[in-house]
Amino acid sequence: MDAVRIQEQDFCLQQEVDALRATSQRMGGIVTFLGCARDFSEGRDVFSIQFEQYAGMAEKAMLALHDKAMEKFDILGIRMVHRVTTVHAGEQIVLIVVGAEHRKAAFEACEWLIDELKKQVPIWKKEVTPDGDSWVSQHP
Repeated sequence: MDAVRIQEQDFCLQQEVDALRATSQRMGGIVTFLGCARDFSEGRDVFSIQFEQYAGMAEKAMLALHDKAMEKFDILGIRMVHRVTTVHAGEQIVLIVVGAEHRKAAFEACEWLIDELKKQVPIWKKEVTPDGDSWVSQHP
């Protein structure tokens, strides 16, 4: 199981946390961000969300974020997974797990990672609504 992945299939939050914990017994804090699909957005019902990527480039961008966060924050490890498929309300989309000796660094790194992922990684989403499909612009 790679620390940074883009995949179609769903992922297991507990397996990702366990995989990170197995890398160091110095972790005193583990912070997770789990992004899920909503059934309502910008005043409209949403049936599903279709995610597409710039193949090859998206994972490279995620790996670069991983490496930069490891340098920038006092953390011990990261796991990042983003799905590229059609998801429905309540389904998981993205997971970021950060481990550190202390919680503050883990919280800061996790927030930075999701914000930068949304800005830098070439993954796009299209919402399918009763009024038709529409591409969603990125917003951190």
